[in-house]
Amino acid sequence: QVQLVESGGGLVQPGGSLRLSCAASVSIFTINAMGWYRQAPGKQRELVAAFTSGGRTNYTDSVKGRFTISRDNAKNTVYLQMNSLKPEDTAVYYCNVVRVGVGRYEYWGQGTQVTVSS
Repeated sequence: QVQLVESGGGLVQPGGSLRLSCAASVSIFTINAMGWYRQAPGKQRELVAAFTSGGRTNYTDSVKGRFTISRDNAKNTVYLQMNSLKPEDTAVYYCNVVRVGVGRYEYWGQGTQVTVSS
């Protein structure tokens, strides 16, 4: 079992910045993939940014150049630095972890609200 604790959401004006944090209860080295998804009202949950197996990073096209995913291995924590925020970035952001062993296991954080509005 993996617990994920998220923080850092809030209300920000367009053009502003926020940093989300996700701390895992297990060593980050035992995790195959870790990243962020978001879900806006009336829309499907979508991948925002993630570290995949092998240490590669994936970003959805709409955030490339504005968002940066990073990690602190010592703290088992992944961050999402969000710059130049737009109203369309408004959503609940969820941390996601995938572990693959005998089976494939997926875990989600509780979600943190990000609202971009003037």
